Amino acid sequence: MSLSYHDIEQFIIREARFLDDREWDKWLECYHEDVTYWMPAWDDDDELTEDPQSEISLIYYPNKDGLEDRIYRIKTERSGASSMPEPRTTHFTSNLEILSQSDSEVKLRFNWLTKAYRYKQTAEFFGTSFYTLDITGEQPVIREKRMVLNNDCINQVLDVYHL
Repeated sequence: MSLSYHDIEQFIIREARFLDDREWDKWLECYHEDVTYWMPAWDDDDELTEDPQSEISLIYYPNKDGLEDRIYRIKTERSGASSMPEPRTTHFTSNLEILSQSDSEVKLRFNWLTKAYRYKQTAEFFGTSFYTLDITGEQPVIREKRMVLNNDCINQVLDVYHL
């Protein structure tokens, strides 16, 4: 499958919309079974951690099972991070770059900003994401997602809908 810049951009926008609209199952369909979903932490030297197996991460799921469990907990209200009411979110994406493209995958980078509203307060999260899309099927799926949160000094637990 060959994807145009517009197709890739629409995929990224759609994934974000699924989070905003709380369409959890559709959001999960955007991910490959063997996805790596990782948000490294900033260390004491203001450097990003490099190994989720031996260093701290803000979020790390080595495959889709972790994401499915996360969504199950959100949907069944069994999540301490996501107690009711769930925050209302709006995701913004910009500066999409295609870093490389082959017959089987696309590597890309883009910036993002998420506004979240809960308990009469607004929170803001922003950073950069790096995706590897598997484009061998009928629809692209995310094979790797690495997010860098630039404002990491926050006073709450992060969840997938914040990113």
